[in-house]
Amino acid sequence: MLKEFKTFIEDNNIFEKNEVILLAISGGIDSMVLCDLFQKSGYKFVVAHCNFHLRAEESNRDEDFVVNYCKEHNLKLYLKGFDTYGYMEENGKSLEMSARELRYDWFYELLEENNYAYIATGHHADDSIETFFINLFRGTGISGLHGILQKTNKVIHPLLFTDRASIIKYQIQNNIEFVEDSTNSSTQYTRNKIRHDLIPLLKEISPNFQRTILKEIEIFRETEEVFRTLINRAKEKIIEVDNNIVKIPIEKIKTLKPINIYLFELLSEYGFNQSTINSIKEALDETSGKQFFSETHRLIKDREYLLITQNTQTSTQEYKIEEDQTFVTTPISLQIEILRDLSFVKIPKTKDIAMFDEGKLQFPLILRRWKNGDSFYPYGLNGEKKISNFYKDLKYSIIDKENQWLLCSGDDIIWVIGQRIDERYKITDKTKTIYRLELDE
Repeated sequence: MLKEFKTFIEDNNIFEKNEVILLAISGGIDSMVLCDLFQKSGYKFVVAHCNFHLRAEESNRDEDFVVNYCKEHNLKLYLKGFDTYGYMEENGKSLEMSARELRYDWFYELLEENNYAYIATGHHADDSIETFFINLFRGTGISGLHGILQKTNKVIHPLLFTDRASIIKYQIQNNIEFVEDSTNSSTQYTRNKIRHDLIPLLKEISPNFQRTILKEIEIFRETEEVFRTLINRAKEKIIEVDNNIVKIPIEKIKTLKPINIYLFELLSEYGFNQSTINSIKEALDETSGKQFFSETHRLIKDREYLLITQNTQTSTQEYKIEEDQTFVTTPISLQIEILRDLSFVKIPKTKDIAMFDEGKLQFPLILRRWKNGDSFYPYGLNGEKKISNFYKDLKYSIIDKENQWLLCSGDDIIWVIGQRIDERYKITDKTKTIYRLELDE
């Protein structure tokens, strides 16, 4: 196996001999065999161990085992303990996803801080087959059918050339110590159900199952390269990005054939699953305003576009502008000037400048977002208008409405910033002092 290990790394250019690799070592058989192979091959590496505190004393036992092993073999070790349940609760994510995010965030920190080349894990061919089925059941599209890749996002898998049976044989032959995770035998988790129930059944049906599925995974991997080229071309043609908002023209989506495949590939990278994407497809011909959410993003079906933004909480905070302020930097940038010599003043034509009769203003002025029931008296119109109707006239999307700031004097909205001032606060021939604001985009 040692010879195969080195050949696999060299033939596939997994990493260079002079690079330092961060080994993710749990103490289990796969990671300990990986560590042994690295040592015997003479590659440069350090060890990182995570304690997720999920299995009571067993988690501490694993940590102690790795600590003692590294001391015995004079290996540099990084240790990190996590409050996994706390993270899970705080972020509303699954246990598996929480543990993954915690460990990889830390691994990438170690890479950056110490200039290590890659993170190496002990995943092997059997893991790749299990991942294939997990992704198949989850509905990840063709991108999930390539199993585990040899190298992706600074993570490498140097044991993909071999399988679980060969690893066990190598461990026995070389008398490699390891610790057993008691949850590995439980069928509570999807991966374990596949490992202990599904795969033995498939091997019973087809003794050559493992070899066959690995060949198929390789075909899927190569097919995906061709497929991805076509998808990327479509993305370049139709996706627009404006001020961190991803805009996908609905009419262009409808020209894509087959629409189900393209829509999945366009939206799945933003965390939308197949069920939600099906609902989005059904909403393409419906009225605007419908919203869909993934764990990380929000999609709004607007009149002409699907609008995608990251999930953020709309600000309800209010910001004060005191009477003596000359500029504002938060939440927007405003330059403020008091004009007392009015002989040469001209009403600006740009919407980014607003002029008010200072004598009518009540300080501090307030910057805030729109609230239900808001109204004002738009300059140039005789009468009151609801802000919601004003936004509708501007053909604002939901995102536009959420991003629009309003300037208020007391309970009155005096400026829909960058759009229109209030008629009641305009300057007249009786104005003695002008309060001038300029929006700095």
